[in-house]
Amino acid sequence: MATKATETAAPLVPDRPTIEALQEAAAGCQACDLWKTGTQTVFGDGTRHARVVFIGEQPGDEEDREGRPFVGPAGRLLDRALTDAGIDRSQVYVTNAVKHFKWVGKGKKRIHAKPSAREMRACKPWLDAELRVLDPDVIVVLGATAAQALLGPKFLVSQRRGEFIDAPGGGRVFATVHPSSVLRAQDDEERRVAYAAFVDDLRRLRAGLSD
Repeated sequence: MATKATETAAPLVPDRPTIEALQEAAAGCQACDLWKTGTQTVFGDGTRHARVVFIGEQPGDEEDREGRPFVGPAGRLLDRALTDAGIDRSQVYVTNAVKHFKWVGKGKKRIHAKPSAREMRACKPWLDAELRVLDPDVIVVLGATAAQALLGPKFLVSQRRGEFIDAPGGGRVFATVHPSSVLRAQDDEERRVAYAAFVDDLRRLRAGLSD
């Protein structure tokens, strides 16, 4: 049964959350209007003992259909980049700042649309609760939307990419691009360069985990 619409998801977060309890509670979330067009809530996925949590913007078309994050083209590129950087994919947790897919129709395709500030604010309690439960060593923000959800609207990934940053609420954050930006490169050479830079960022992340 769907929950009643609220200004944010905060009233829906369990008092003593676990990842499983959060997933169950979020399944009926109507804190913003994205539940009306998304197939389902797409919560995070991965080991509960992750030292690293990766946060993207929102689920895409394939994620919306399957109900799991990072299973589409960008997720497959992330998997490859993690392997090339020497990071064990099975030892990380992946999630998104917004848990429903926002899209516009173009013919038979559903095209990604950027979440609004209202939608990000409504969904933030789910992300905050996930991070409290997981308590990772490092949070990796993939792209502008995820970075601004954690670090504020003035944060620019282009200026702090590849750096470890002290988060306002404590802990360390590492900023890099979203893997979808690599896929949007104009040609093969530009894509090769963008992918190599992304892998370099992840290697810096791995090196920082040894500190």
